[in-house]
Parts: sequence; structure tokens; C-alpha cells
Amino acid sequence: MKLNRDTQYVKNVTLKKEMIPSYDTFPFHLPVINMFQELVLHPNVTYIIGENGMGKSTLLEGIAVALGFNPEGGTRNFNFSSYDSHSSLDQYLRIAKGVQRPKDGFFFRAESFYNVATNIEEMDAQPAPAPRIVDSFGGKSLHEQSHGESFFAAFVHRFRGGGLYILDEPEAALSPLRQMSLLARIHELVNEGSQFIISTHSPIIMAYSQAKIIELTEDGMTEKALEDTNHYSIMKQFFEDRERLLHHLFQ
Repeated sequence: MKLNRDTQYVKNVTLKKEMIPSYDTFPFHLPVINMFQELVLHPNVTYIIGENGMGKSTLLEGIAVALGFNPEGGTRNFNFSSYDSHSSLDQYLRIAKGVQRPKDGFFFRAESFYNVATNIEEMDAQPAPAPRIVDSFGGKSLHEQSHGESFFAAFVHRFRGGGLYILDEPEAALSPLRQMSLLARIHELVNEGSQFIISTHSPIIMAYSQAKIIELTEDGMTEKALEDTNHYSIMKQFFEDRERLLHHLFQ
């Protein structure tokens, strides 16, 4: 598979450490920030993984906002706010961009995609000469679909290729089969000149071969092969010796 180095839209992310007032307050006390190293992104797909509380979602939000996306998700044209709870991390990140600019882009947040769907309906209810926004998501109200169907409508219809796509836990409403279908869609979009930054807990989604996996721990960032990640090893151990693990869990 060819690496899309010529269309790498984001090359690396560094922290403006000299500007940080204190590492004792949010979001700077999070392990990902406290132990931050230069984040060098893969031309195709970069996975950010780790246990809960490491700061994955906060980091993705900071990167997305620094690149001009709405904190709750959507394209750069979305500017709604259901709640003002995003951190100020974007102000402390330095983003090194590639020469090319993406033709498309989307910040997908599983936890706030409902708010994106609501905002789409509100905007489409206003008289406008342009086509309905929901038409770019397949034409059917996202609220009239299951959670997983609405997620997949965005991936299939709204992601157009040649874009920068930042996904925060996209597996949240997807069955294992749908997660494999998402892998196929990622592959299509990579071949169309797209770059992905993905936070996930799913070993299925992080199985894309032409990618980099960055695991976050209390000790910092470490690049890992899929088979060396905690997510993979725990799932493998569970299915290979389920009875023994359940025995210990239920003691």
C-alpha cells in the first residue's frame, strides 16, 4: 500500500511547554500532557490508545480545535455549542502542517454526535437556497436512525476523500461487523488521499496495517505494534482462556 506522504495534512504535534502555567490543573495534569513528547503522525492513520483517564479525548479535542474544528464535532463550518466544557489545550499545541491542504475534514466525537445531528436538523429547518445539510449524510434524518446507523452514515456519505478525519472512539455504537466495515471505509478514504487521527479502544479498528499506534500510559507515549498493545493482549488472553480469567474475576 502506498503511503500518502504527499498529502499528509498534519505532520506532528508539539506542546508549547514554556507557556503552561501549572501542571497541577486541568488539562495539564493529565498523563498525556504531563509526559508529552512530540507526536509524529503517520501519513495515513495514527491511532491514539490507552486506558481511561490518560487524556486521549482531550488531546484529540485540542488537536481538532487547533485545526479549526468545532469542539463538539462536525466540519469547520459547524460553530454550535451545546455546552462549553472543552479545555484550553488547543492554545498550547503547535501543529506542523504539510504543504497540501485537505479538501474535506470532519471531527467525529462519539459522545457528542447526537448534538451534531440536532444542529443539522436545526440548520436545515431554516430557509436556505443551498441543499439540505442532511443530504450530505445520506438524506435521512440522523435522529431517525439507530446510533450505529447514524455513525455509519457519516463515515460512508459525509467523508468524501482527500480529507483530514479526526475520530474519537468511533466504535462506541458499532458492532464488530460494522467495525470491520469501518476499516474497509478507512482503506477506501486513505486510497483517496485522506489522513486519519483516531482514538479507540477497539483492537479491530486499530488493526489497519499502514498505520502507527501510539499508546498512552502514566509514563508517556510509546509506539506499539498491535500485538504488543494492552488492548490486544487482554482480548487475546480473554478469548483463549476465558474460563480461567472469569474464575479470577468472580472471586
